[in-house]
Formats: sequence, structure tokens, C-alpha cells
Amino acid sequence: MTASQPPHDEPPTGTGARLLPGAPLDSTAQLMRAITSRLGSRLGLVALDGTPRPARPPLVLVAHGSRDPRALATVSALAERVRELRPHLSVRLGHIELDEPLLPATLASIDTARDPRAVLVPLLLSRGHHVKRDVPDAVAAVPGLRARVATPLGPHPLLVETLYARLVEAGWHTRTSDAARRGSGVVLAAAGSRDPEAALDTRHTARLLAERLGVPVVAAYASAATPTVPAAVRAMAARGRHRVAVASYFTAPGRFATGCAEAAPWIAAAPLGAHPAMARLVLHRYDQALATPEPASERELAAT
Repeated sequence: MTASQPPHDEPPTGTGARLLPGAPLDSTAQLMRAITSRLGSRLGLVALDGTPRPARPPLVLVAHGSRDPRALATVSALAERVRELRPHLSVRLGHIELDEPLLPATLASIDTARDPRAVLVPLLLSRGHHVKRDVPDAVAAVPGLRARVATPLGPHPLLVETLYARLVEAGWHTRTSDAARRGSGVVLAAAGSRDPEAALDTRHTARLLAERLGVPVVAAYASAATPTVPAAVRAMAARGRHRVAVASYFTAPGRFATGCAEAAPWIAAAPLGAHPAMARLVLHRYDQALATPEPASERELAAT
């Protein structure tokens, strides 16, 4: 989702689109989407033999949070896309800091007496302190909660699909001459972390994007790691790459994303946002987490 897109209004969790008496419909297509979403919500609760399916644990999207109001609008729109893809699934949102609802409040709202399970999907793009410490600590602070924490979104080919789409939206030429390609490059601008595994993950994404674009892609950072985005741009120019784009490796708009975009000498792509590939990736991480065998400690706790 780009900054110009309006936020989506969120329907009640897990219900999908609703048809209200007398509500205006813009088009036949809107009517069909509403009917399809409602039908999908009902069918998703029933197995092929007609018996009720076991309830799926809620999906909790874990966003970082930002003072930029566009960030909350963006992750809310992403949550809505996830609901549209899987209407029968309860999708909730919690933030590590700065935005509400905060993650502890979201987790505390889960009725663990009815069902203690949940799957947390961090809207984070690499391993780091938030994934390794902050999110598990928030889970451990809720008595009775049996939550699985999915791996971060990156690296993954669906992220590369989104990065490519955002670059094309910003003006990247999909067809160009060999000479133009030799003078082009991309700086993959990320938040940065002191955790060395975070840098490994970001460089992995940079390699995948370079293969997709056919030009060099250098990972650079807004803080806590080097090189900085301006330094990476200068290094590319020193190698004869004067047409340099900045790819925004941020889930949503914010101070870091804005600062990195300002360093672009040519074009700067929008953050990843609520692109359809992002919603598919969220559900992929959710399904992966559910498919992972439950640790013995969790099985023992469940039996007590």
C-alpha cells in the first residue's frame, strides 16, 4: 500500500464482508465480492463430510509501531487483506511500541479459558531483538496462553515480488538496454539491527532482488548497521552506477523509511505495505507455524 491509499475499515474479526439491509453497493462486482466472502466464511467452518472443522487459533499480526499515522493505516489494511483471503480466520493486531493496540493488550484479550492457542506472525523482515526477545516475552507474560511465534517475513520470494512491484510503481523500467542496465543499481534500505543474523537475512533478500532485476543490489541501513543508505549510493556511483533506486525494505511508512527515501538520487519505492503478496506471505508463515510439531513442553502443559 502506498501512502496515498486510504486505510481500509476493518470488519468484525473473522466475519469477512457483511451485507447490511439497505446498504448501498457501488457495483455488481462489489455485491459478488461480499457474497463470495460471506459464503467462504461459512464454508471454511465445515469439512468436506459436512462436520464442523476444529476452530483455527487466531492469527496475531505483530507490527512494530510508529509515530507516523500512515503506519497504523497500512498494517490495518494488510490485516484486512489477510481476512479477505481467509474469512473464517480470526485476525488480530498488536504493536511492540508506539501504536495501539499494544501487543500485551491484544494477547490479554484472547479467551484462554475457551482456547489457549494463538499464532503470532511478526510483520518484521529479519531476525533480531524484537523477534527473539520482545515477542516471546510478551507471550510468556500471559498466563495460560499457548502461542506459537512464526518466523519473520523475510527473507522470502514473496517479499522480492513486492519489492519489484513497488520499484515498478516508482518508475523502474522493466525493459531497458544493456547500457542502461550497466549504469543502474538498487539500494535495499532496511531499518538495521545489531544482531548479525538480521544483516544476513537482509543481504539474502538483496541477492534475491538482484537476481530478479538483473542489476546489483546493496543492502543498507537507517540505523545500527553499515553501510548507511547515502554511503551505499555513493559507493554505487563510484563504480559507475549513476541511476540508483532505493527499494524500501520497510513494512509500513515511518521515520526511517522517509529518511531513506530522501537519500535516493533517482527513484524511491514505497514501503511494502498491503501488497497482495504480503498478505499471502503472512498466511504462509501462519500455516508454517501450525505445521511445526508442538514442543514437548507445550504438550505437557496442555495435558496438565
